[in-house]
Amino acid sequence: MNKSPLIFILSGKARSGKDVTGDIIVKFLESKKYKVTKLQYAKYIKMYAKDYFGWDGLEETKPRDLLQSLGTDIRNKFNKPLFFTNRMKEDIDILSNYFDAFVITDARIKDELINIKNNYEKVFTIRINSINDNGLTNDQKNNYTEIALDNYTDYDYIIYNNGTIEELKNNITEILNSIGEL
Repeated sequence: MNKSPLIFILSGKARSGKDVTGDIIVKFLESKKYKVTKLQYAKYIKMYAKDYFGWDGLEETKPRDLLQSLGTDIRNKFNKPLFFTNRMKEDIDILSNYFDAFVITDARIKDELINIKNNYEKVFTIRINSINDNGLTNDQKNNYTEIALDNYTDYDYIIYNNGTIEELKNNITEILNSIGEL
């Protein structure tokens, strides 16, 4: 097992560009000969929605209200506040036998950042901010998972994704080039 895999954790509001940023990081790391894969905290919620609640898995039909309530229920109602971070650590521990680097594209709460940083050596957190309207309803925009990190400031990097994909790529590449160990 790779005891010190390289891990990037991305955080931001819905539709702020986390997945696109993740893809950019993956391509960059692959160009440096890393074996890299993307991970999501929401993987298990999405699996539940597909396997047990009839979601077809398509982005266009994503049942955001269901996904948000499942996540909240798991953490609060079912008293499993670390469910997602524990699953992520298990995934990293297993997959680090096959991959050198991970890009987690959907951190939504403080524990999802801190627990990984506290358990692995090479962890970089990136906040992606965007002024673009994400199309969510007011209830969705005010869900705990959308606002929990609004006042969190302990990121390694913060970027503003208000331009083109090329500008985003340039910003991310500049950050990655500034990390000496890559």
